[in-house]
Amino acid sequence: MAEEAKEQEQEESKGGKKKLIIIILLLIIILGAGGGAAYKFLVLDKQEEEAKKEKKAEKIVEEIKNVEELGIQFDVGTFIVNLQDKDADRYLKISIVLEVQDDKIKMELEKRLPQIKDAITTLLFTKTSKELKTAEGIEELKEEIIKRINAILPIGGVKNVYFTDFVIQTA
Repeated sequence: MAEEAKEQEQEESKGGKKKLIIIILLLIIILGAGGGAAYKFLVLDKQEEEAKKEKKAEKIVEEIKNVEELGIQFDVGTFIVNLQDKDADRYLKISIVLEVQDDKIKMELEKRLPQIKDAITTLLFTKTSKELKTAEGIEELKEEIIKRINAILPIGGVKNVYFTDFVIQTA
């Protein structure tokens, strides 16, 4: 009987050691996962933010260089359009000035002004106020205007778009 009791105690102590080893392994795994998540959220996200800040800084430097090399200005005019908002009637009033490479392109713009105004108006109709309330949305709109106008002109030549008036109004 004494031998059986000792065997049971040894088996229980072996089972206890196995449980302890399993618990320690689980804790190591959980701590490793937590450490990995903390690294991702604390270190990698900061690096991404710094990269975004660097891109913004580069864009600002590029814009400053563009201002220094200012091209010929062409005033397209003021547009008042309805926006695509579903929840309320909203209007956009926008005045647009184009920067072009040379006088030849400016003359081409004057010839094709009705086509250009139509392309811009059609583009503006597709926008919502939510899209246009962010800096990224405005930059995207500028790029789309440049692409559409350069597609109309036989040789392209629009370098930049400037908004001299930009108002979104709810009816």
